[in-house]
Amino acid sequence: MSEAIAANGTTIFVTGVNGHIGNHIVKDLLTHGYNVKGSVRDLSDPKKVDHVREHAKVLGVEERLELVQGDVLDADGWEDHMVGCQGVFHTATVYSTSGDSTVIIDTANKGTLHILNAAKKCDISRIVYTSSIAAVGSIPKGREKTEDDWQTDRSSPYVIAKTESERLAWELAERLNLDLRVINPSGVLGGGFVKPTPSVEWFDDAMKGLFPAAPKIPMAFVHVVDVAVAHRKAFEIDEAQGRFILAPHNNSTIAAVCRRIRELHPHTKSPKRAIPVSLMSIVVFQDWVMSWFGAPRRMTRKAVKGYFRGDANLSSEKATRVLGMEWHSFDACINDTVGEFK
Repeated sequence: MSEAIAANGTTIFVTGVNGHIGNHIVKDLLTHGYNVKGSVRDLSDPKKVDHVREHAKVLGVEERLELVQGDVLDADGWEDHMVGCQGVFHTATVYSTSGDSTVIIDTANKGTLHILNAAKKCDISRIVYTSSIAAVGSIPKGREKTEDDWQTDRSSPYVIAKTESERLAWELAERLNLDLRVINPSGVLGGGFVKPTPSVEWFDDAMKGLFPAAPKIPMAFVHVVDVAVAHRKAFEIDEAQGRFILAPHNNSTIAAVCRRIRELHPHTKSPKRAIPVSLMSIVVFQDWVMSWFGAPRRMTRKAVKGYFRGDANLSSEKATRVLGMEWHSFDACINDTVGEFK
């Protein structure tokens, strides 16, 4: 849809609109007639607001977008921001595989507490909450994982944060009588990001040929546009209860993506070869050496062990059936991500 449809009079409050998922949600909502009130941590930072405002400008609906400043770690101010809204989409979080673990976990948990409590005080009952397959998990190996599965691993602050905060969201929803719908995306690909997330940042290194072979780390993927659409449909469809896994391209690996990048874009140096699981200790050692020069640790021994304990066998059947999702292809996921790095 290239043009916005007529305004429908419904205003959605969206936290974290500057993020990869958040800014696509803004575009999708505006395109489908909604008013959007979105929060960012710093309104004076062009990198947090310009690309979001551009959606409204291109669609010719600047009057239907309002941005406000707020940090989800702060309890105050959210009720004032939500006045007049009919729904809340909570996407704000710290998506990082490294960094201050306290900040990552606190942002997820305190943010959930503050946003859901404020929604209740504003009589907003329908909440669409952005979680992750990190809260679903990858075990047991060999069995398809569904919305009934929960993460049991505590291998990283991000995994802990997403699991704890989603459980908290469900507890609050029951206690506060909120109509909560949860979106659990897999690795989110596609363009439209200002700062590359851990789901896409490795594309650039792969395209430049910075590693000769790629690990067979199990992964599932979804296009960011599909994630945005799923949020809106979860809000619109009354029967859309519970959790929704978004992992249409499942049972894949990082190595498979790298190989497909090279096939679709032969001018890149993306590796065609895969690293045998038996040689992953070398990757861990190389990652450790690179950390001496300031690179973030991505392949710790603990993390790698966790990757291969499970698999990426995740079901998106519920999202396809209940939300009526029509998924972007695997190649579209790759092409749109590659295009952002060109």
